[in-house]
Amino acid sequence: MRRWAHLGLLALVACSNGKEVTGQENDACEGVEAGALPPKVQVSDGREAVLVRYRSGTRVSAASMVQRMGGQVTAQYRFVPAVAARVTPEERARLAAHPDVESIEPDLEVHALGLPVMAGSVDEYTDALRLVQAPKVWDANEDGVIDPGAPIGAGIKVCIIDSGIDRRHPELLIPYAAGHDFVDDDDDPSDETNGVRGIGHGTHVAGIIAAQLASGGTTWPTMSRGGMVGVAPGVELLIARVLNVHESASISTVLSGLEWCRAQGAHIASLSLGSSLDMGRTAHDAFKAASDAGMLIVAASGNDSAARLSYPAAYYEYVLAVGAVDMQEQVADFSNGGTGLSLVAPGVDVLSSISVQGATDPRLDVEGQQYTARSILFSPVGEYTGELIDCGQGGIGACKGGTCDGFVAYVRLSQGASLTLVEQNVMKQGAKAIVFGIDSSENESWYMSLDGPGRKWVPSLAVGRESRAAVLKNVGKRVHVNLRGVDYAWFPGTSMATPHVTGAAALVWSARPSLTASEVRTLLESTAKKLGTGDGDSRYGHGLVQAKAALDALQQMP
Repeated sequence: MRRWAHLGLLALVACSNGKEVTGQENDACEGVEAGALPPKVQVSDGREAVLVRYRSGTRVSAASMVQRMGGQVTAQYRFVPAVAARVTPEERARLAAHPDVESIEPDLEVHALGLPVMAGSVDEYTDALRLVQAPKVWDANEDGVIDPGAPIGAGIKVCIIDSGIDRRHPELLIPYAAGHDFVDDDDDPSDETNGVRGIGHGTHVAGIIAAQLASGGTTWPTMSRGGMVGVAPGVELLIARVLNVHESASISTVLSGLEWCRAQGAHIASLSLGSSLDMGRTAHDAFKAASDAGMLIVAASGNDSAARLSYPAAYYEYVLAVGAVDMQEQVADFSNGGTGLSLVAPGVDVLSSISVQGATDPRLDVEGQQYTARSILFSPVGEYTGELIDCGQGGIGACKGGTCDGFVAYVRLSQGASLTLVEQNVMKQGAKAIVFGIDSSENESWYMSLDGPGRKWVPSLAVGRESRAAVLKNVGKRVHVNLRGVDYAWFPGTSMATPHVTGAAALVWSARPSLTASEVRTLLESTAKKLGTGDGDSRYGHGLVQAKAALDALQQMP
């Protein structure tokens, strides 16, 4: 099962330099920036982001029309009759009254559909990779060497519309071909803005598709030193960065990314993002146009536990919608289903690449005794040795005996408490590292996340119910907290299921490049492993994607 660390609110706490905590807010340790963000300029110009759709056959430039009425054009599209713009209410009203304007739609946000989790496990051929039969396609004898002439996705261009990637990652140096950043408007699609790095959502997606054999970065102790390998390691990756470091984007930015993919000649577009709201007619027509032009579009079904698909997956006539299952082939509790769901793929605790040093391998040591610990997302790499202080539940004045000279805080994280606010509390009391005790088993699947990215935290880790009592007995002793940076992580989400299907499609297409997108989709759907009630199940669609079965069926085609 999954455990969540969204645990409510506690008040901030404080202390003064050289003093024990008094519980007074004006006694906060000087210079502590607990959870601080870099300063940013707030812009409020009274404008709203919209998509202005104009009637077919309009002779006047739509961009000129918007600009004449005072609006600011932010994007123009070749394949749908629309522009993205920022307008005031008055400008919107004038545009709506213009006879050449068909409609004005809100430029809504879409979001990444992955949920980060850290754990430990396996070797270069991951459980998820085996579940979709990828090694059976290109390494039939499982010797770690790709079989000569086997389909690996060669010649297939896969365009990932996501948060960008970390181009420094060793797994992605070879498959990366080109990219564009629609967030910062340049040709470097790195998952970073003004020095603030994202969590590596797009890098994780890219690794599932195209990570290379024997090209590992800094790995977890339980991993192969070669890292891991993607479903289709021979593809060319095109990267359209549309999600910002907070994993959100406007519809207009997504459509700009889709058009760029099409202009680059992408065979497949992979979108591990979505919105619970209908993205509107302009978006519908853009995805239809890309599909009609021969592109296979694969998108995540959504993580709302809903019986309906997120958009754009809900445009299922033109988009192949993908849900998530766990390693036991059971539908994930968060995975959206419903009419139009096409396939499912592994989406629970999926190992892949993330931003370099974007995850931490936590170590907790007390006088030579090491305790099992879990990572916390956005906790920084680093180490600290100091006295372990019992800070209770992390409330005001709870860290008795702690001073602003520094200590290691032990916090019992209670149900309903906010991890982020508790961390701020104990940091303001002088904590230089934090150990959270969690009421979850170390054998269960759970994750914890601080607010981020870009915020200032101290090295932090968590211990489960098997270790927390033993750790607490060491209060007053010197303990060592060490968070070593690693380049891989286990994430759950339909975001992770989607690239497995994308990779399987690339394998099939590379085996016979003359296939159409529709034929590739049909092969994947018709050969999927039936789950649930069978073909067309609202939770499993046609079933679990099976790359080898699809290739076998292809061999029977004329």
